Amino acid sequence: MEANTGILDRATSLVRQHFEKNVPSSLYFHDLHHTIQVVDASRQMAAAMQLTEEDRLALLLAAWFHDTGYGVQYEGHEVASVEIARRFCREQNLAESLTEKVASCILATRMPQSPASLIEQIICDADMAHLGSGHYPEESKLLRKEINTVFNKDISKKAWRRTNIRFLEEHRYFTEYARTHFEPVKQAHLKTLLEKEAASKGETVETPVGKIEDVPASEAIPTEKEKKPADKVSQSRTDRGIATMFRIMSENHVSLSQMADSKANIMISVNTIVLSILVSVLLGKLQYYPQFILPTAILALVCLTAVIFAIRATRPTVTGGVFTEEDIRQKKANLLFFGNFFKMDLKEYEWGMKEMMNDSEYLYDSMIKDIYFLGRVLARKYHFLRISYNVFMYGLIIAVLSFAIASFIGMK
Repeated sequence: MEANTGILDRATSLVRQHFEKNVPSSLYFHDLHHTIQVVDASRQMAAAMQLTEEDRLALLLAAWFHDTGYGVQYEGHEVASVEIARRFCREQNLAESLTEKVASCILATRMPQSPASLIEQIICDADMAHLGSGHYPEESKLLRKEINTVFNKDISKKAWRRTNIRFLEEHRYFTEYARTHFEPVKQAHLKTLLEKEAASKGETVETPVGKIEDVPASEAIPTEKEKKPADKVSQSRTDRGIATMFRIMSENHVSLSQMADSKANIMISVNTIVLSILVSVLLGKLQYYPQFILPTAILALVCLTAVIFAIRATRPTVTGGVFTEEDIRQKKANLLFFGNFFKMDLKEYEWGMKEMMNDSEYLYDSMIKDIYFLGRVLARKYHFLRISYNVFMYGLIIAVLSFAIASFIGMK
């Protein structure tokens, strides 16, 4: 289990770097955020099903790598994604059977989707989880923008709406989990699109059937752009920009927090190993080599201090977990952080969330506070980590020098 966690951590780091360096910025939908969404959906479905450790690892690796091929080619990116995933698996000395499962999962996401195994069904549904999420309208706009940019086309909103209607009508989820959790929301989105189409002037535009992102832009017949007041367009862009900013900042904070925890784990592991060796091996022999008593004490003190600060970097701080109605009305409670509500009843929390969602100023204030306090937590983590690493680095130098001096004295 720990080995699998290390492999997934390395895969996460590699994929993040790959998207940053190799995937063009014109991919507004198939970006790192989409990959993280697929990973999260895969992890949720895997937790609800009975998967072996190998299947779970293969599924999550496939989820991380399934769109990395966009850094090589747009059409047929799955094949390029498989090659990148295979290279990673070989570097990690993973079993060939597991590598093949990863490859099969990635290839199963090609349209038309044709999953054979359970984990292939899971990743296919995870790749389409955005259809059954509250973010679908925004994700659809980003995908249209991506296709228009990549293929230098201008698909109208009406043509795009009809493409979406056709796709949502044809699409089917494979797993019971997705049919239970995603399908109802997807049907609600389809109903909304159909209502908008019925309210339009009745033009008929034939659009191809298939995965939305794989529809050639030339086959979606452009019509005259729907007019919208300039101030509404500006406000819409502003809202999207704000949402994107908060999303990126949150992802960066989470990534930095994971890195800090990983670094702290390294310090704890290394120093506890050194301490265990000191206790089990050196202490019993110091009576024969008294000149090493001081160097041993220095090394033990260094390791113990480094471990203490590494533990302080990862030690969680939990708040009261309770808010009052007055806190909500005065806009003091940040309901985006679990520590402020984990002791509350569901009804009270639902009421507080609805109050916050109905007040855009309160919502944005809460998001700002959440980012700020995440930053404070990160600052604390890295402060203690820096102390831990400095103590270990300089203390190790002093300990080694003291052992060398003690050895020299013992030789005289």
